This record gives sequence, C-alpha cells and structure tokens, in this order.
Amino acid sequence: MEFRTNRKLMTAFSAISLTDIVLLLLIFFLLSSSYIVQPGIKVRLPKAASTETAQEKQIVLTITRDQEIFLNGRRTLLGELGGQLQKLLADKPDQLVVIRADKDLTLAKTIEVIDLAKTAGATRFFIATQPGK
Repeated sequence: MEFRTNRKLMTAFSAISLTDIVLLLLIFFLLSSSYIVQPGIKVRLPKAASTETAQEKQIVLTITRDQEIFLNGRRTLLGELGGQLQKLLADKPDQLVVIRADKDLTLAKTIEVIDLAKTAGATRFFIATQPGK
C-alpha cells in the first residue's frame, strides 16, 4: 500500500508572522520594564563605581547647584530645615536621610546641611550618586 500526497513544500518565506512576534515581544518588554523616576528637581549627581539602593521609606534632602534646598521635593529655607526634619524624625528617629547634592556644589554647603540634619536627630545618611565612573 502506497500513500501519495499532493502537497508541495513551501519554498517562499513569509516574514509577516515573524514581524508580529517581534512586535509583540517589543511591546511586552517596553510595558514590563521598570522605570526609575527621579524627583523633578534638576540635580547632576556625582558618579560612583559601586551602587546600592535603599528600599525603605526615606527622607530626601536635595541641594541644587544654586544652593536651593528641597525636603522631600518641597523647597525650604536653611533656617527652617531643622524644625521640619525634627517633625519628620519624631515618629521614626532612625529613618534614612538621602542627600542628593549637585556635583558642582561645594562640599562646605553639603556638610552644613548634613550638620543641620544631625542636630535635628538624623543618624542614618545615604549620599545619592549615579552609576558609572
């Protein structure tokens, strides 16, 4: 008994299904990738070879190039910073304080803000940097 097939092998390549799959993969990766959103204050962070991320609730102190100070995204004056930090640290005194200082800022201004935070009761500090060399 001999079976015969009338089917011919397809010799033409159809790229339509391949482009559909590539497009779906592209959409999947774009939607599933996580974006790290930095606060809206423009600060050029210094670069560091090693990086570490903090996952807990934190207080963010941002110092811009023009020596403007922001506490959790809100602009504040240097004289009012201590009192505002004391209020934030009253509930949890061991809360992490992240310092986001512009790389062109003088070290003296950064140390002045850190000293104010220490006198307000902050004990844990984290200095924000960008990955790279």
